[in-house]
Amino acid sequence: MTTGTTTTPGTADGPHAAPLVQLSGVGKTYGAVRALEDIDLTVHAGEVTCVLGDNGAGKSTLIKIISGLHPHTEGTVTVHGEQVRLDSPRQALDRGIATVYQDLAVVALMEVWRNFFLGSELRKGRYPLAPLDIAAMREIADAELRKMGIHVTDINQPIGTLSGGQRQCVAIARAVYFGARVLILDEPTAALGVKQSGVVLRYTAAARDAGLGVVFITHNPHHANLVGDRFIILKLGRRVLDRRRSEVSLEELTAEMAGGQELTELAHELKR
Repeated sequence: MTTGTTTTPGTADGPHAAPLVQLSGVGKTYGAVRALEDIDLTVHAGEVTCVLGDNGAGKSTLIKIISGLHPHTEGTVTVHGEQVRLDSPRQALDRGIATVYQDLAVVALMEVWRNFFLGSELRKGRYPLAPLDIAAMREIADAELRKMGIHVTDINQPIGTLSGGQRQCVAIARAVYFGARVLILDEPTAALGVKQSGVVLRYTAAARDAGLGVVFITHNPHHANLVGDRFIILKLGRRVLDRRRSEVSLEELTAEMAGGQELTELAHELKR
């Protein structure tokens, strides 16, 4: 059930193999509103693809297309070599695409292990009314969290007592355990301080090193630069930058996120 595999770049499952997910010329319109236009994006195993952009850039729409919430209206989406049209999150999950949203799908008052298995509980038998296998779920959740380097003081404590970074990491470990091959992280560090952001970035790298293809959505170029292998910047629904790590510097990412040429022109205008 769990992936438990580690890939090496250049191997059959590495970043030079066939893409896990590929978007070609993808667009999305809502009536007369064009939210995305001509987007190309490739997700490889063992890589982190960072998608950056300000509010209104199209990041949320892109997440919704890959995760199956909203179908695309233009272009093609290919998953594991098969052209698909994802019409629901269940279809995406069945193809190994898991999304960890900024507002985590956890129940704050439930124990850590219950949140780990939320919606996929283990039972002692095959019948609908069979009792929950609580001991097995506690043991598995604790083991899987430790495997990712996440040490929870008490697996029975309410998940709401964990820090924001720890809750993000539990969600990441859960996705890995349930067979995700593509992990979409929606602004995972947006509401976190420096220390907790560091925790999430470490486990993002751990998911990459476990062989997953990670799509890291953020507006923070510094966080993207720490974990990214490829960087895509969106602006008003269009792709304005697409570079590999070796082809772009943090300064360029920051400048483009800050407005790029538009900011330079504004600076000249204000000086006058």
